Amino acid sequence: MAKKILIIEDEIHVSNYLEDIFRDHGYATVTASSVEQGLDLAGKEKPDLITLDLQMPQGHGTKFYQKLRKDDQFKGTPIVVITGQSSPHRAIQPNKAAAIVAKPFEPAQLIEVITKVIGPA
Repeated sequence: MAKKILIIEDEIHVSNYLEDIFRDHGYATVTASSVEQGLDLAGKEKPDLITLDLQMPQGHGTKFYQKLRKDDQFKGTPIVVITGQSSPHRAIQPNKAAAIVAKPFEPAQLIEVITKVIGPA
C-alpha cells in the first residue's frame, strides 16, 4: 500500500500541483483546503506525512501546526511546511517541522525531501 500524504493548502492550483507531483511518484494523497478540514482528515486518514501551508485563511497554519503537535495521536506524524513566508522558522518554533520547503520549489527538490522524511512510496 502506498504511503499517504495529507496536503493542507488553500490555493487549489497549488494543491492540485502537489497532488500530481506526489501521485506521479507513487504516493497516495488526500487534500484539505482549510486547517479545520485538515485536522478532521488527519484523524480519519492517518497520513504518513502532512504538508502544510502556513498562510491559510480562517485559521493560520502555525496555530494548526502547534495544535497538531500537542495531540498525542499526531506527535509522530512528520510535517513538511511548504510556504512562501520569508521567515517560516520563526513561525513554527519551538517545535520544528521535518522540513521546510520554500515556494516556489522544484518538484525534484520536494520529492527528495519527502523521500528523506518517509522513504519512497
